[in-house]
Amino acid sequence: MPRKFFQKYLPSHEAIRNNRHIARFGALLQHPNLWHLNRHSVAGGVAIGMFSGLVPGPFQMLTAAVLAVPLRVNLPVALATTLYTNPLTIGPLYVIAYWIGTLLVSGDSAPFSHPPGFDWSNLGAWLRALFEWSLSLGKPLAVGLVVLAVGLAIAGYVVVQLAWRVHVILAWRRRKARRAGGDSA
Repeated sequence: MPRKFFQKYLPSHEAIRNNRHIARFGALLQHPNLWHLNRHSVAGGVAIGMFSGLVPGPFQMLTAAVLAVPLRVNLPVALATTLYTNPLTIGPLYVIAYWIGTLLVSGDSAPFSHPPGFDWSNLGAWLRALFEWSLSLGKPLAVGLVVLAVGLAIAGYVVVQLAWRVHVILAWRRRKARRAGGDSA
C-alpha cells in the first residue's frame, strides 16, 4: 500500500516511545508491529477492526485495542477500521446478522421487526430503541453477529493481503520498466 503517503502523517518510532501517555504502559505498547506499516500488521489491524466493529455498544475501539496489543497488529489501523459501523450502517449490518443467524439457528427465532428509524434530534432515545430492538431478536442476532464479524474479519484480512501484494507487484513492474527504459537511452 502507499506506505510513504501514510508515513508522512504518522509519528516516528522515537516520538511514540517518548510519548508520556504511551510511556505509562511501558513495553506493552512498544512492540514495533503495533505501529509499523507492513502487510501483515496492517492486514491484522483491519481484521481486528472489522471484527470489533460489530461489538454491541460503544466498546468497539476498546475491543479493538484489547485484541490488537496481544496479537501485535497495527493499533491505529485496528482502531480506525472500527469506524465502518456508525448510526447509518449499524441497522443494515444487524439486519444482515439476524438473517445469517436465522439460517444457522433452527426453530426459536423471534419474528423480525424493522430497526428503529434514526433520529439525530433524539439520539439517546434512538440508541435505547436500537438496544431493545437488538435484544428482541435474541439468539439469531447473537449468532449472526459472531458469524458476520468473523466473516468480515477474514474478508478484510484477505483483501488487504491481496491489495498489498498487487501494489507491490505493480511497483516492481514499474521500477523494472523504468530501469529497462533508462538502459536503452
